[in-house]
Amino acid sequence: MDPRAFLDTWLDSSILRPSSQAAYRQEVTSWLTWCEDTATDPWTIAIEDIAAWAEQRYLHPYLGGRPFDGPDALARLADQHPDVAKSHDRRVTALTQYYEAAADQRVIRNAPDLTMLRSGVDRDATPPRRLTPQERLVFPPAVGLWGPDPARHYRRDRLIAYLLLEGLRPAEVTRVDMRHLYDLGDGTWDIRAPDGFENVGKKFTLEPLTVAALKVYLPTRPRPEDGVHALILGQGGRPIISRYPNMLIRQIAATHPLLADRRDPTTGEPVTGVTADAIAHTGFWDTPEPEQPASGRRQHGSGGK
Repeated sequence: MDPRAFLDTWLDSSILRPSSQAAYRQEVTSWLTWCEDTATDPWTIAIEDIAAWAEQRYLHPYLGGRPFDGPDALARLADQHPDVAKSHDRRVTALTQYYEAAADQRVIRNAPDLTMLRSGVDRDATPPRRLTPQERLVFPPAVGLWGPDPARHYRRDRLIAYLLLEGLRPAEVTRVDMRHLYDLGDGTWDIRAPDGFENVGKKFTLEPLTVAALKVYLPTRPRPEDGVHALILGQGGRPIISRYPNMLIRQIAATHPLLADRRDPTTGEPVTGVTADAIAHTGFWDTPEPEQPASGRRQHGSGGK
């Protein structure tokens, strides 16, 4: 399929906000133009091609004459030009979503893993990105109330939400593999989430809420298509599409006013709604805080593994 035609098809059918659609269109169009100018096939690219595009079109003035060739260059960029690094990460996100959509639609076999191209600047460090403590308190009950009335496959949906709280990113949730799901026999379960090239990924030891949701889901898991091993299945026994976790989390969040109408705790201004990435960055927080002196309380930390 023509890459530009696919870009139009993807964005026209996406659930992205209009502002995000415009930004993604700009970034992907820039990339496809570079591919045309350099006689690069965008359907058979390597990570080095995207690095070359980023350096030539955007990053060269900020690298101090050094090549854009690895983690050291990314670290310098993040340290010396954090705004440029954030813009770069946005471009990587746009291309990641574009190629994941292409893989979902079987235009390409696998989406390239662009993780190594991210600068490491934490775009989710500000309070509106992660859930606030109050939002975190109401999110699990909202998930628990997500039942058969709003969603036929509510057991699957609850498990998706809890896997995000384990710290798995949305794309990792879609790739959790039944062959890497381990019942340790003592009430504890481990999972691994393969990357886009079927390399076995990081191990996660599941929290009790996730284990309970997993046990409820497994007897109802649809019969998979031949050769499909994904834990989370959609229509016809196929893996869910990559944008489903984000769509689901927005729907769950909309059922609670504190989540549906998020505000910046500092300014009181409206902020972007709850996303699957926000849940993954929040995570299961550690055990409740001990009582603190009246002078102040310790800040919550993330429960990431």
